Amino acid sequence: MITNQDEYNAFVARSPEGTIFGTTWWLDAVAPGSYEILTVRKGSELAAAWPILKTTDRLRGLRIGMPPLTPWLGILFRPVGNTNVANRLKDEKDLAEALVAQLPAFQSLHVRFHRGFTYWLPLYWKGFAQTTRYTYVLDDLSDVTVLWSGLRDNIRTDIRKAKREGVSVESVDDLRLFWDVHRMTFERQNLPVPYTFELVQRIDAACRQHGSRRIFVGRDSEGKIHAGAYIIWDCNSAYYLMGGANPLLRTSGAASLVLWEAIQFAATVTNAFDFEGSMIEPVERFFRSFGARPCPYFAISKVNSPLAIAYQAAREIVAMIRPKGKGTHGHR
Repeated sequence: MITNQDEYNAFVARSPEGTIFGTTWWLDAVAPGSYEILTVRKGSELAAAWPILKTTDRLRGLRIGMPPLTPWLGILFRPVGNTNVANRLKDEKDLAEALVAQLPAFQSLHVRFHRGFTYWLPLYWKGFAQTTRYTYVLDDLSDVTVLWSGLRDNIRTDIRKAKREGVSVESVDDLRLFWDVHRMTFERQNLPVPYTFELVQRIDAACRQHGSRRIFVGRDSEGKIHAGAYIIWDCNSAYYLMGGANPLLRTSGAASLVLWEAIQFAATVTNAFDFEGSMIEPVERFFRSFGARPCPYFAISKVNSPLAIAYQAAREIVAMIRPKGKGTHGHR
């Protein structure tokens, strides 16, 4: 259990698997009162941690899963410096096993681990399963010229088209303005937004307090909002948390222009840009077109009860028959 939040948040910042999504202030925003942080110490040093979200109901018992708008949690290790591979893997195995031993008795666990977590074999030996998923990452934002040359031709064409049509990108603090265009992307597919505006308000307040968010919108000369992007960042990377486009103005190219401007801004505050991935083909194609590198990460799961197994099977069937439109960021 974590007792010193400052110590833990500093550990998250140092960990190779650490991101803004593992900090206590992020978890307080997305899962207030519902998370626990498992830890392992070596002497006085925090050596590993695992923030988990716990939900319980009478039908399905205790479940460990993912908070909304949180792409990764999972196990975090301390940095190991120049330790040889054999020693590093032994250390990771021992630490992972110690964290698994602390998990509460659960009916099901479904957690997406950060791409920095690459050695999941100790979890396999404990009965966990793994599915490989992908995100897309621009690893180096230091040279905008190189980033521009890495764009596919269609993205550069969209950016130029949007500018010709008088769309300009601005940074705004009006969260409702962004929410309205974000919501349109779901409405176009007859899907509900899978989280509330109140949740987004809590996230926004926390990120503003920590100086870690920027909202971009593309607006034309008549004041119409064509597209928007909400990005957050930590010391290692920026993350494309949410986006959206007005379905009546989708052909303007503004979505590409807004994201391009967001990437250029990210270059001024951090080192990389993570699109947060998508397993929806049209969304993946859009992210890939920005010249980003595909990065695998692990979705780790374990089911301990027949009822939970049946529930997971039903979820997978629903996922297979759900309409596959253009999607929106946040659907993975």
